[in-house]
Amino acid sequence: MNEKKCVFAGTFDPPTLGHKAVIEACLDTFDEVVVAILLNPSKKPYFTLEERKEMLSLTVKSERVRVVEFSGTIAELLQREGTNIYVRGLRNATDFDYETADFYASKKLNPNITAWYFPCPQELLHVSSSIVRNSLRFHTPIDEYVTEEVKEYVGKMRNETKGKESSLC
Repeated sequence: MNEKKCVFAGTFDPPTLGHKAVIEACLDTFDEVVVAILLNPSKKPYFTLEERKEMLSLTVKSERVRVVEFSGTIAELLQREGTNIYVRGLRNATDFDYETADFYASKKLNPNITAWYFPCPQELLHVSSSIVRNSLRFHTPIDEYVTEEVKEYVGKMRNETKGKESSLC
């Protein structure tokens, strides 16, 4: 194992089994994994920042995983965290094209950035946060997309907001 730190960033809206697989792959390779919830002003997340933090802490329980929030560029985030290793999970060629373009844009800001791509396990290729959000909107099961803990967390949120106006109803 390398004695290094990596950053895995995303909106995690919500965290999925695919995210968990990437984080676990990072734990097999790195000493510390910084999971950064990116705050993108052009996106309106389904879950609040605090809810996403809580779900991430339920998704992977490890002293070597630290969840942070960040609203700047990836280059700034990596500098703040003292690492040049930026991790991305890939499901398909579309993800690769997008992530590679994003990598080269970030590399212009910090030429020392190194991207590590972890392929998604084959059985999770269909999993995405947008599928989970759509399933929640249409009240269909999310079991095959998220951990049992996240499923229970979302279920509790639904029960607490019954009768109230909520995006989870």
